[in-house]
Amino acid sequence: MLLSAGGHALEYVWYGPSPNDAATLVFLHEGLGCVSAWRDFPERVAEATGCGVLVYSRAGYGNSDPVTLPRPINFMHDEALITLPMVIEATGVREHIIVGHSDGGSIALIYAAEGQKGELRGVVLEAPHLFVEDSSLASIRRLTEHYREGPLRVALERHHGQNADCAFLGWTSIWLDPAFRSWNIEQSLPRINVPVLVIQGEDDEYGTLRQVDSIEGGCGAPVRSVILPSCGHSPHRDQPHRTLEEITSFINRTLTQTP
Repeated sequence: MLLSAGGHALEYVWYGPSPNDAATLVFLHEGLGCVSAWRDFPERVAEATGCGVLVYSRAGYGNSDPVTLPRPINFMHDEALITLPMVIEATGVREHIIVGHSDGGSIALIYAAEGQKGELRGVVLEAPHLFVEDSSLASIRRLTEHYREGPLRVALERHHGQNADCAFLGWTSIWLDPAFRSWNIEQSLPRINVPVLVIQGEDDEYGTLRQVDSIEGGCGAPVRSVILPSCGHSPHRDQPHRTLEEITSFINRTLTQTP
C-alpha cells in the first residue's frame, strides 16, 4: 500500500487493529532499512501487544519514491518534524508509541521532543544515535568497501530494488560528510515528556554505550535501558526473543498508565 507524505509516495503495511480500536506502534527503520527489512518482527509485536502496527519505508527506501541525493544535513529533523506527522495524520493514528531503530531511533527522539502529533505515549529505541562517534564512521567506511565489492549491493536489492543505490549512498554519504560530524541532538532530550525504552547491544559496531548514557542523563522523562550481551546493532535480529519481551513489557506497562 502507498500513502502520500512529505511530497513522496511511501510504501506502508499495517498489522493488527485500527487506530479506532487500539493504540498504534509506528516503526521507523534504520539507515539501510525499509518495510521488508524488518522481516516478521513488527507482526510479532502486534500479536504480542494487541496494538496496531504501522510500518513504512522512508523516501528513497524500499518501494517508496526515490529522492535526489545528497540528503541534507538535517534530514532526520525533516523526517521527524515534517514527514512523520504527515504519515500519522494520513493513517488516522491517534494514541501511539514510536519504535525506532538506529537512524529511526534518532528520528523518534526528535519527534518526541519537538514534533509529536496526537497522543504520543512512549518511545522505544533500538541502537539510537544522538551524536557522531569515530567508531561509527569507521564501521560505515568499512561497509562502503563491502558495497563496492558487490555482495552487499545484491543483498540490498532484495529489499530496495531500484532504490538500492539511493538507500545506501544516501545514508553513507551524509554520515561521512565532514559537515555532519557536528550533528548532535542531545539538546532535545530535556523536552521529552513520555517514557523511553532503550535497547542497545554491547557489541554494536555503529554506536557505543555513550549514546545510552546520554539518554539516561538528559531525558526529561523516565528511561529504562536494556544492554544486551552478544548483540550487535540490530537487537530485534540478533536477540529477537529478549527484544520482543522487553518491548512488549514496556508497551503494556506504558499503555496502562494514566496519560
